[in-house]
Amino acid sequence: MKEAIIVVDMVNDFLYGKLASERALAIIPNLKNLLAAARAAGKPVIFANDAHLPTDPEMRVWGEHAMKGTPEAQVIAELQPADTDFILEKRNYSSFLETGLELLLRTLDVDTVVVTGLHTHMCCRHTAADAFQRGFKVIGVPDCMNAFTEEDHLSGLDYLKNVYGARLVSSTDLAAEWTAS
Repeated sequence: MKEAIIVVDMVNDFLYGKLASERALAIIPNLKNLLAAARAAGKPVIFANDAHLPTDPEMRVWGEHAMKGTPEAQVIAELQPADTDFILEKRNYSSFLETGLELLLRTLDVDTVVVTGLHTHMCCRHTAADAFQRGFKVIGVPDCMNAFTEEDHLSGLDYLKNVYGARLVSSTDLAAEWTAS
């Protein structure tokens, strides 16, 4: 099994801007540790970030946020991507839709995606759906994902597990597996 970590929407607007949530801040330390473990184990790290245009469908639902080319659409300073990481821009909920993610994963010989980031019941869920439908195995890391409410977070995790057969594992356990292999 060759995993890649997908970090969904850990951008300034989702943590400190228009769509900020204190719940989102809680996952930063765990995610930072998991990314360090992934890099040490040679696992690809892929940031999939909202980078919207004014005409994107999400503007009707959420208003302008994480607009392409602005600081609000950049990865938060605490999780600054390494030179070896990949950064993809997305204009929809899914990290796969028109981003080149599938091609990147295939060229890296990845068969399993580790989904982390925001929001469990929306962008993480849609990313997991598209991964599953493209034949990738899905791992969800509950302590490296969050949503606006606990109910949204738990419903998202439940959906990943029961609909996509996602394995749910803590960041410490996953990091330990990578260290042991």
